[in-house]
Amino acid sequence: MRHAGDAVTVGAALAGRHAVVTGAGRGIGAAIAQALAADGARLTLMGRSPGPLQALAARLPGEGHAAVAVDVADVDAVRQAFAQARAQLGPVALLVNNAGQAESAPFAKTSAGLWQRMLAVNLTGTFLCSQAALPDMLEAGWGRIVNVASTAGLTGYPYVSAYCAAKHGVVGLTRSLALELARKNITVNAVCPGYTDTDLVRDSVARVVEKTGRSEAQALAGFAAANPQGRLVRPEEVADTVRWLCGPGAAAINGQSIAVCGGELM
Repeated sequence: MRHAGDAVTVGAALAGRHAVVTGAGRGIGAAIAQALAADGARLTLMGRSPGPLQALAARLPGEGHAAVAVDVADVDAVRQAFAQARAQLGPVALLVNNAGQAESAPFAKTSAGLWQRMLAVNLTGTFLCSQAALPDMLEAGWGRIVNVASTAGLTGYPYVSAYCAAKHGVVGLTRSLALELARKNITVNAVCPGYTDTDLVRDSVARVVEKTGRSEAQALAGFAAANPQGRLVRPEEVADTVRWLCGPGAAAINGQSIAVCGGELM
């Protein structure tokens, strides 16, 4: 298992493959980009903010990586972003739908706007990007789609009903599309991280501190306690699972939702 800051040697398992990673500017998405580039893939990094994407593209192992700013919930923007990616690096062989957002509220106080935001970025974005990438994979007769869902796609959590609904939708979409493409040499799988050491969890910690008066350490411990290992998952651990699903050794893994959570879900 790699750790942040470890030296990375470029491998050949994905040499020449064009991989698109959404939500790639930080956290799990950035770790996934590092892992795929280390295996030889050429990356198009997608996200809302061009600055972090461009900075990451410049420091990834290998050469020829690109950055494209896009709102994955906007159908026209997604179409244009994939056209740009294809023009720069060729047909898309690998897609990692990582872009996501989490907001919390009691169900009775969950507004229609919050509900729509959760569905838009987490579920509709996955749908739109998969539709945009799929023609290249079908033409090539090979492809990998990995959807970064969440343990919230496999079980319920209080106060995040909209997020849970969206992530359950991602898992359902994964299973349906996997069956549809099973004879096309294209696999579709989901990776479901538990609480992971990212800005998303740090933001949640801040909200807990604000609403409850707990210290940051107490709030963070509450999230870590969900994991039987008593810690947050590291982004690199999620990335290694994604990298395996994209590689040749996972050709028979299809329609699965793999929990990366230290045993929280079994």
